[in-house]
Amino acid sequence: MSELSGRIAIVTGSGKGIGHRIALELAARGATVVTNDVTGCCADDTLEEIRQMGGDGLAITADVSDAAQVEDLVKTVLDTYGQIDILVNNAGTTRDNLIVRMDEDDWDLILRVNLKSAWLCSKAVIRPMMRKKYGRIVNISSASGIMGQAGQTNYSASKAGMLGMTRALAREVASRGITVNAVAPGFVQTALVEKMPQDILEELTRLIPVGRTGQVEDVAYAVAFLASDRASYITGQVLSVDGGLVMG
Repeated sequence: MSELSGRIAIVTGSGKGIGHRIALELAARGATVVTNDVTGCCADDTLEEIRQMGGDGLAITADVSDAAQVEDLVKTVLDTYGQIDILVNNAGTTRDNLIVRMDEDDWDLILRVNLKSAWLCSKAVIRPMMRKKYGRIVNISSASGIMGQAGQTNYSASKAGMLGMTRALAREVASRGITVNAVAPGFVQTALVEKMPQDILEELTRLIPVGRTGQVEDVAYAVAFLASDRASYITGQVLSVDGGLVMG
């Protein structure tokens, strides 16, 4: 497939998990992919896989919750390729706990890493996209941001914040040929889910109408569609990839 041929994509937090699979999928569809992780080896490993597939790109180590590092990342991409067409705001982490036990530092960390990073990266790429009159921004939210999840007041708030930011930014830039959408995964088979006790995982799976947890590919396919020209008339939307967990 070459539907993204000629497009330059940045995928934050693409060293592992969902972000890793998104990067591979965009590359498989022809995009040049800039991989990113706060740990350099992870971003390098993803880029190596892309090159083994016949694709290309850059690996950039950066903490995308830090404004200066985001500016440097975007400058490097623009200096190298002259354009940024696709941004996938995937970087994130968790620090789960009941609110009565949650430290303020854990609240601040999750809002900074999950939400502020998406705002910083979006802000940094908007001007180049506006000049080109083309852009695709896809924010990776979560079912927890829609329905809430006990023990995740910080995570749920950060992911709900991404949805509000998605809609607001979509309104700001729609006339400039830029779409902004969100994908909200449910329970997906990542290292985090695999660490759950089996009885809890089975109980959660019973809540999913399709009767199974998702795969990282399920999320990657949705992101690739929203990043393509085929989704040019879709903006400000939230696509739940959750097997029916959240409906309505």
